[in-house]
Parts: sequence; structure tokens; C-alpha cells
Amino acid sequence: MEVGFRIDLVNDSREARILAVAVLEEPTRRRLYDHVVRQTGPVTRDEAATALGLRRTTAAFHLDRLADEGLLEVMYERRTGRSGPGAGRPMKLYRRSERHVSVSLPELRYDLAGRLLATAIEDAEASGESPRAALDRRARELGNELAAGDRDAIGQANGPDVVLRILEEQGFEPRIDKNAIVLGNCPFHTLAKQHTDLVCEMNLCLLDGLLAGLGTIRLQAHLKPEPGHCCVRLEPASAPGS
Repeated sequence: MEVGFRIDLVNDSREARILAVAVLEEPTRRRLYDHVVRQTGPVTRDEAATALGLRRTTAAFHLDRLADEGLLEVMYERRTGRSGPGAGRPMKLYRRSERHVSVSLPELRYDLAGRLLATAIEDAEASGESPRAALDRRARELGNELAAGDRDAIGQANGPDVVLRILEEQGFEPRIDKNAIVLGNCPFHTLAKQHTDLVCEMNLCLLDGLLAGLGTIRLQAHLKPEPGHCCVRLEPASAPGS
């Protein structure tokens, strides 16, 4: 049975990740975050306030802000060891979130490349398919999924603006060049420099899958490396027989 390959790229947007990191700029909030993640178990507001010499209301405000941005998780439990009537209300506790937040300028997505490569190797070992073919196939499938996710969000609308938005969300920095789209950034830049053929082909398949998934977009992805740009360029599709 084939296991579906899902990577949630759209919901955890670049803006959301930047905002999550930005909340740590406030010194007290950063101290509270560091304190929580160093503990072996979840902590209460009172415990955090006492440890850092803060007022409880101050600690509560900053802990809840960290939770709102997804950096901490909130849970409730009774620490009396009792349950049922008279056991008291559960206490609010905080622990580090399982969410990983990474921000880079320009945008880099080595996590995405790593997942695609790892999944391709697993596929190749299970089926006998070549790792290169498995990687290209998985990259196309992911491009299809990005297209499908965006269609769901915008109610089946399609057009050049859809392509530009998705490419922007994934860190490609798309720019209009006459009737084509050039990509100002490669999210796999360092990896592409070391393994150019492999990574550029993966990138081409990803964007080819995106365009195929959108369906009505009259663009084709081509490998056309040039200095200062991603190796892939999106150009108007050739008419049949031309």
C-alpha cells in the first residue's frame, strides 16, 4: 500500500514564522521561553514567575503570547493527584511546542529538499525504482499538492497571480520578465551548488508538477540557469505542433 506524501508548506507561511521568531525579541518573553524549554516537564505560571522573579500576571501575559504564536503548548492537569468533585480546577501548564520555526533571508527550504530526498530513497528501496526517478516523481507529486491546496483556498480560481503567490510563499522570489517568470531565489541554493544536476532536476519537476496541477496556466518550466537566478524559468507554453 502506498503511503501518501504530505508536506504542509502553505499553512506555516513565511510571515507566520517571522512573527513567531519576532515575539522572542522582548527580553522577558525570551527568558520565559528559555526557562520553559530547559525544564524536564511542563511548568505553571507560578513556577515560571518564581523562577525568574516576575509578577504572576507578567509571566502569564508573556507565556500566553508565546503560546499564541505556537512556540509553547498549553496543557491542563491536576497536580493534587485527586480527581472528581472537590479535586479543584486543573492547572494551566506550558511546555515547548513540537513546531519547529526557521527563518532565513533569502528563504531557504533545506527541510523540504531533505524530506523529498529521504522519501525518494525509501521508495526506491521498497520498489526497486531508481532513486533519481523516485525523487523526480515525488517532486512532481508535491507540486500537484501545492496547486491543489491553493485551488481549495481560492475557490478554483486560476491565473498568473496564483502562480506568483505560490512561488512567493515557497521562497522562490518570482519576477515577471516580459511574458515569462524568472525566480530570483533558489530555496535549495547551497545544495544546488554542490549537487547541481540532481537538485535542479528536482526543482524542475516540482515546478512542472505545480503548473500541471493548476491546469489552466499556460506556462511551462524549463531549465535555464543564469547568474543570480534559480535554474528554472517559467515560459509560455508552446502551441501543439510548433
